[in-house]
Amino acid sequence: MVEVSGAEALWLLEATQLGRLVFVQRETAVVRPARHVWEYGRLIARTPVQAAAVPLTATYQADDIQAATGTGWTVTATGPAEAITDPDEAAHYRRTLAGWTHGPHDTLVRIHPQTVTGFRLLRGAGTR
Repeated sequence: MVEVSGAEALWLLEATQLGRLVFVQRETAVVRPARHVWEYGRLIARTPVQAAAVPLTATYQADDIQAATGTGWTVTATGPAEAITDPDEAAHYRRTLAGWTHGPHDTLVRIHPQTVTGFRLLRGAGTR
């Protein structure tokens, strides 16, 4: 595993649309699938979680790993989070990001990343 720069990590994050929203709820780690877009220095994720459950801080993780070779990359972004409640803004992102469900478990989350880390997964010497 080789760490990449913050700029490269953001570039990798922008190159994909699928990831996972991760947060703690009642002392348990919660992981939900999500689709995302990076705009204006913020990460917008559409995920099947109730808006009331969106924490003050969340982590978003995305990756692209090739199962056959074990190579690829992984990026994690963490920062303050909030549910998008403005109807016009929400409508824009619902058109932009496909969702899995509609209703109370279809939430748009805005994350203001304070830390972004990324790693490239490489084949080790002597591995097939």
